[in-house]
Amino acid sequence: MDSLTQIALGSAVGVAVMGRRTAAWKAALWGAIGGTLPDLDAFINHGDAILNMTRHRAESHALFVLTLAAPVLAWIVSRVHGEAALFRRWWLAMWLVLITHPLLDTMTVYGTQLLQPFSDYPFAVGSVFIIDLAYTLPLIVGVVAALRLKSARGLAWNTAGLVLSTLYLGWSVGAQQHVMRVAQASLQADGIAAEHLLVTPSPFNTVLWRLVRNHAHRVPRGLLLAAGRQPADHLDGA
Repeated sequence: MDSLTQIALGSAVGVAVMGRRTAAWKAALWGAIGGTLPDLDAFINHGDAILNMTRHRAESHALFVLTLAAPVLAWIVSRVHGEAALFRRWWLAMWLVLITHPLLDTMTVYGTQLLQPFSDYPFAVGSVFIIDLAYTLPLIVGVVAALRLKSARGLAWNTAGLVLSTLYLGWSVGAQQHVMRVAQASLQADGIAAEHLLVTPSPFNTVLWRLVRNHAHRVPRGLLLAAGRQPADHLDGA
């Protein structure tokens, strides 16, 4: 996902875990930093454009590697702010901030190697576009509310933002599966094999979906509304 979304998610998770045990701005700040760290490998040049793309979501996005990094980051944070007594809580916060980054990336179509260094399999659900304000805005609103409202209402807004954004991801998966079923039924009705079909959202939304079918070295494409029954642009089998 885009950097703004990862920053918003990291901040929201940090605030949710730390609560009022520390200042909300500290939790939001370090959540934003932790949410950004896995993407810093984008500055590494592997000497090839394809390698740069595939290696971007490799070791730096591995759950094992990030789990090892969490206590180190938590130790730094707790020492910087003189909150050694909160080290374990910061550890939990930083771990969740770090691992939710690649888990969110997994919802896109580009592939995230969660199991490095044990496996280089790229996990990809492909149910959200890399930029989707319907996911990001609730997180931003929740974090801003937590920073401005010093009462429990601020934390409640932050929690609501996390819940709404998570529900949106659930909707995206459900919509993707619905579109897949509709597309398969449409192809089969036309006597076309409904295999090797890729269903991904069109940019910035989860209402209009892009269909790609790889067959005999040709790649027919089409569009389908999540609420509709027929492709908006018929997926030809030729």
